[in-house]
Amino acid sequence: MEHLNENTLLEAIRQGESSAYDVVFRRYYEVLCHYAAKFTDGDLDEAEDIVQQTFVKLWERRSALEITHSIKAYLYKTVHNACLNRIRHLQTKNRYQQFNAGQLENQHAYQDETSQELGAKFQRAMEDLPPQCRHIFELSRFEALKYREIAEQLDISIKTVETQMGKALRILRVQLADYLVTIAGICFTLFHL
Repeated sequence: MEHLNENTLLEAIRQGESSAYDVVFRRYYEVLCHYAAKFTDGDLDEAEDIVQQTFVKLWERRSALEITHSIKAYLYKTVHNACLNRIRHLQTKNRYQQFNAGQLENQHAYQDETSQELGAKFQRAMEDLPPQCRHIFELSRFEALKYREIAEQLDISIKTVETQMGKALRILRVQLADYLVTIAGICFTLFHL
């Protein structure tokens, strides 16, 4: 079979003769790998994958092959097209990664800006609380004291602590209402990254 011309080999491959396929494979595999490596920046593994896929397609589509010039030209053209598809795929992938990086950067910038805005708004809301109400809220939320501990420390009843905390939470909720959705969005994003 080694000495057969391409037309005879092609016809034998169409008939399913694996020995003809082996001859074509041995004849063109190595040169096609070198050709493909020019498109893969010298990555021989990638080049071999492309050439192997080309030969797999040749065998799978053997009965419907419409080769007008030669097997060699067909193989080179198929490898060439596969390499171009690979390049397009990599370019698309790079653009997508750059887009995602930009989106993530914009999202972080937005979150930073929103966090600063929210921090300033929270600070103003805290300043608007009556002094005792603010002090009780700070002891509860920032120093993590229980209502009983606050009552003992300030020498007031637990009921007064509960009332003042309820008042503080109502005032803060009203003043920070515009940010509740933003806070929920930031929390959702942070916990799902």
